[in-house]
Amino acid sequence: MSQQHLTQLTSIVGATNVLVGNDTDSYTTDYRGVFRGKALAVVRPGSTGEVSAVVKYCCQNAIPVVPQGGNTSLLGGSVPDDKGDAVVLSLSRLNKIRAVDTLNATMVVDAGVTLHSARAAAEEAGALFPLRIGSEGSCQIGGNLSTNAGGTAVLRYGNMRDLVLGLEVVLPNGDIWHGLRGLRKDNAGYDLKHLFIGTEGTLGIITAAVLKLFPVPRSKCVALLGMESADAALESFGLLRQRLGPDVTAFELISSDAMTLVLGHLGREAAPLNTTHDWYVLVEMSSTAVQEDAEVSFLAALSDAAEKGLIADAAIAANEKQAADFWLIREEISDAQTRTRGSVRCDVSVPLSSIPKYIRETSAKVLDIAPQTRMVIYGHVGDGNVHFNPLRPADMSAEDYQAKHGDAITRVVDDAAMLMNGSISAEHGVGTAKRDELLHVRSNVELKMAWNVKRALDPANLMNPGKVLPDFTSVK
Repeated sequence: MSQQHLTQLTSIVGATNVLVGNDTDSYTTDYRGVFRGKALAVVRPGSTGEVSAVVKYCCQNAIPVVPQGGNTSLLGGSVPDDKGDAVVLSLSRLNKIRAVDTLNATMVVDAGVTLHSARAAAEEAGALFPLRIGSEGSCQIGGNLSTNAGGTAVLRYGNMRDLVLGLEVVLPNGDIWHGLRGLRKDNAGYDLKHLFIGTEGTLGIITAAVLKLFPVPRSKCVALLGMESADAALESFGLLRQRLGPDVTAFELISSDAMTLVLGHLGREAAPLNTTHDWYVLVEMSSTAVQEDAEVSFLAALSDAAEKGLIADAAIAANEKQAADFWLIREEISDAQTRTRGSVRCDVSVPLSSIPKYIRETSAKVLDIAPQTRMVIYGHVGDGNVHFNPLRPADMSAEDYQAKHGDAITRVVDDAAMLMNGSISAEHGVGTAKRDELLHVRSNVELKMAWNVKRALDPANLMNPGKVLPDFTSVK
């Protein structure tokens, strides 16, 4: 990077907030070590004004900008490519809770606030911000918005697109859009915030957001269920939703292979059930009812499912500690895969009614490609999201498995989802890992519309280039 550029960027954010050389390593590699790139520099602005000034300078000098939050992306969206010509713009210093309005049930936060900090600030004000993700201690609100994050409470509260009312955004030319309006009804023209949610920093940089808050539930019931089939799990979900309505907060499906993997990772011999099962479900109900009344309703619904032969076994959390212990099993599956290495991570969604068929047919196709594959399948099936992550056999190296089978398995898993009117990315975004797959699963009309929006806001293609959108020359 020329000394002139370094001098100008340093004049904006200060010498300690412009990193070069080896100091950039943690910003140019994703947390799993899968995606690696290079950067001219890492710049860490401390305010929206500084973000604007940095972006304006980069725009004037044709320097690509890669926005970065907590760098917990699974698909390469938060790291630069290997050209070494981009500035990584870290939002980590934008970490203030600007305001909490309990009557309006909103909270204004900087983009660099971690999800954990946002949830804690809401709790301190006697409210709930409901997004729950395993990486909440490091992922940031700006990143959550840029990927339209979902998590384990989507079933009741929705994903980030449903949890935000207004945004502040720095546009690719450095202009600031002041859209921090905490309104639930505003039909004065286009709802522009949706341009920036789920587009992974390719259209602008979110610097702050107005988030929705909710009442803290008075009661919570959690159970781990043993099931003999995915069909029984989905039928149980239908019954529980009918009996408990929107109080069903989470319904998480876990395959036997996924359970075995995570129990080994946690150093446990068995799940907290009397026997082993082909499938498990972690179900949570939260309610404004008092705990005793909620428990009666919860147990009655589970009893109905058991009487219909849908539930083979159940362990019901007797207290918060046991509930947290059940949730730990679910939340540690991802880390167990990362540490084991060699999983083909696919994040698909299909209509709820298609989930059992999708799992059966796609599992068979994967095992035809690579026998002895461990079928690590789990996810928020109450909203159709299945993390379908085939894992290498124990006696095969991660490198060999990925090289021999990774691409074929990904194509089979994703194609099967599309045949069932699903999606190849339910909540993890696109990044670079799934970018070119969009050529196969999105129509030319959709891709051209997306590129038209990109060119209108970022004509020089400087904002997180190479992410989300496949090469336009490939679009006929």
